[in-house]
Amino acid sequence: MHDKVKIGLMPNRREVFNINTAREEYDIIMPIIHAQMKDYVEWVEIDDICEQGMACHIDDIDKVVAKFRAADIDAIFSPFCDFGEESVVAGVAKQFMLPTLIWGTRDKVSTYEHREKETQCGIFAATKVLRNYGVTFSYIWNCEADSPDFVNGFEKFVRVVNVMKNLRNANIASIGDRPSGFYSVIHNQLQLIKNFNISVKPIGLAQIGAETQRIVDENSQELQDYVKDFSSRIDLSEVEDPDFATRVCAGVLAIEGLMKKNHCRAAGFDCGGVGRAVGISATGCVIEGELADRGLPTGCEMDIWGGISMLILKSAALGEDAPLLADWTYRHPTNDNGELIWHGGPFAYSLADKDKNPMIKARKFRNRAFYEPHWELKQGHMSMLRMDELDGEYYVFLADADTIEGPDTTATYVWIEAKPSWKAWEEKLMFGPFIHHVGGIYGEYNEVFEEVIRYLNDSRRGVKVHLITPTTPGPKSL
Repeated sequence: MHDKVKIGLMPNRREVFNINTAREEYDIIMPIIHAQMKDYVEWVEIDDICEQGMACHIDDIDKVVAKFRAADIDAIFSPFCDFGEESVVAGVAKQFMLPTLIWGTRDKVSTYEHREKETQCGIFAATKVLRNYGVTFSYIWNCEADSPDFVNGFEKFVRVVNVMKNLRNANIASIGDRPSGFYSVIHNQLQLIKNFNISVKPIGLAQIGAETQRIVDENSQELQDYVKDFSSRIDLSEVEDPDFATRVCAGVLAIEGLMKKNHCRAAGFDCGGVGRAVGISATGCVIEGELADRGLPTGCEMDIWGGISMLILKSAALGEDAPLLADWTYRHPTNDNGELIWHGGPFAYSLADKDKNPMIKARKFRNRAFYEPHWELKQGHMSMLRMDELDGEYYVFLADADTIEGPDTTATYVWIEAKPSWKAWEEKLMFGPFIHHVGGIYGEYNEVFEEVIRYLNDSRRGVKVHLITPTTPGPKSL
């Protein structure tokens, strides 16, 4: 199931230009706009309230704002059908402060005697007014509507909008307790509320245990179907506990229900505590992987910023792929730029290399027997992201990597190759301020994340988000 965004579509024109020329442009571009990402975008349009479907007059501002507000839009797209009306575009956008996309096509006629639209000129004027009003905007360069640049630029905008939508007023569940030794995952809840309007909602282990037991006792058709599916895709041949699959699936349903009840989109997760609460001889890592595949990413070891990082990754993929949160673990034995990204079982099953028999293994650690998910992930290209905080400012590490082959190891893992070098990555991560956790997702989304960071940098509230990449200046400049 994928995400969907609601965009207020506000074509605009300028009154001193010929309305028929603007309408001709409108008739050309609107079918192309409507054809973009039809399964992911719901349009809120103004053709019923503005002359010829284009905002033009000061009086249009209140009408458009009222319609967009009633529809609870996630973003605004204002294509220019001629020079455009900067006062209307900015007048509407400033009342929402949502992601706003500006674009217009190349004028086809330009002679000494005849210039029909002057679209590019008007866009320069409008974007200056948007800046004056403190509106952060996105922009597709002056290109044709049926060009790859427009198609790609619009898709990027939709992904940016979905990230901002999912971060806006987000609740992040705090599931269980922070492991006592993990000071690295401490976060500032007050600053999260103040700067991003993100709230942390506690969900207790006792609640999870009670809800899990209720689901087990009820033994609904939903649970039975889930257990059958879980057991069919993961090798459980080493699992001797006959109730393991039932309790894992009941735990997933319990936590999913509690997160949805609290309107939570992601979580920090007490892996050991959850395992005990649901009654399995394992950590809750296997439950984390299942939740990720059900659209609810969780950060191991009560890593709230890890959960937020995963939410950003999931949203950029429009909910169509599961993110992961991994440890930076150790370097490849023969490839100086290779690194193992690993964790004790929370990577989603959908990401596993199915040819390598994903299974739950019986293991022992310090004379304690337990069960652990074991699968290597598929090969591919990954976008890597970690957001964190220090002294009231925020930092995002952003890089991409290709997976590579490497030695087999335990739990859930994959090897990656850092570019331009692991040394460049390690230095940025070490001075960060980042921890041993990093988020990842298959695909290329770094341009989306760069745009998201522009929107998160809010001068009105004094929020500062620093972008850190392997090629940014060294740690002395941070």
